[in-house]
Amino acid sequence: MTTAGGRLPCPGIPAPGTAAFGRRHMQAARTSTKDAKRSAVPLTIPCARLEADRLVGMKGRIVTELSISTAAGVFDALVAGPPEGRPVLLLHGFPQTGLVWQRQIAALAAHGYRVVAPDQRGYSPGVRPERPEDYRISVLVDDVVALTQELGWASFDLVGHDWGGAVAWWTAHAHPGRVRSLSVVSTPHPGALATALRTVQEQRERSQYMIDWRETPATEESMLAGDAEGLRAAYAGRVPQASVEAYVRHLSQPGALTAALNWYRAGRPDGAIGVIDVPTLYVWSTEDSAFGPAAAQETAQWVSGPYRFETLQGVSHWVPEEAPETLSRLLLEHLRAHGEYGTTANTASAESRKT
Repeated sequence: MTTAGGRLPCPGIPAPGTAAFGRRHMQAARTSTKDAKRSAVPLTIPCARLEADRLVGMKGRIVTELSISTAAGVFDALVAGPPEGRPVLLLHGFPQTGLVWQRQIAALAAHGYRVVAPDQRGYSPGVRPERPEDYRISVLVDDVVALTQELGWASFDLVGHDWGGAVAWWTAHAHPGRVRSLSVVSTPHPGALATALRTVQEQRERSQYMIDWRETPATEESMLAGDAEGLRAAYAGRVPQASVEAYVRHLSQPGALTAALNWYRAGRPDGAIGVIDVPTLYVWSTEDSAFGPAAAQETAQWVSGPYRFETLQGVSHWVPEEAPETLSRLLLEHLRAHGEYGTTANTASAESRKT
């Protein structure tokens, strides 16, 4: 059967509008940034979103879906925590969505933070341009600025993983007065990665997949062939199966995987990135297949502000899902340690240094 919204019910999760759904799930809403009251409407969101709703809703906390309208289009996002809470933006990477942060959303919201995890450009159907050049790093940074402006955040804490980490580095460099603190998972500073690529053969071998995906037009076909066998292999058995299924469903939408791969095909950044002067936490794991120890250790040379480097032993690239409790603890410690940086009072002076 289908629900009133026309979607198939999720296995093991009561359909919206049923008594069982009302007993097992808290109130949730699809909201717009223009809707100050955030009134509830019937849920017709995908199974993956309902699962996130269940997890984040434990102990009375609420997650809602947010539609954030910008000049570029409409971004889908997950949001949790009190509206007056200190704002934190979580940026996902490839090949995932904002759902990757479900455990961190729960942890941060439980401590009073206002957390938003958008599906980034290409992953949100409402912002899915066809041209690779529309995924340049400068455009992705502009998306972060547009999203936070629409949310009304003068300053915010920024967290990123994988490609989301790269966007976070570039955003902190371009807008130091707006980024209160920076936390990056897996992805080294772009300057550190460039140094490692020039000097370390091992890192060049690790990064060869980026060249292959960028230069092979049939990459998306090979990844989705045979029930997305190639795409599933990317998670290397280290991501929960329910999440893998959610990502595969999402990226199997027409044009979605091509849009995600366009991040690799967009070309080099428009300019150079320098040293980061906002408080920074960098989390790297020893079994990361994409980023080796040379780039991870070199990252310290590219941060002039307070810096904390944490190494997770025996953990792969998929840190948010493979080591959720450890990562949540590190994020909370970092946020607490740098609660006063980037206030509205110093935002103007910091931004003025960029002009």
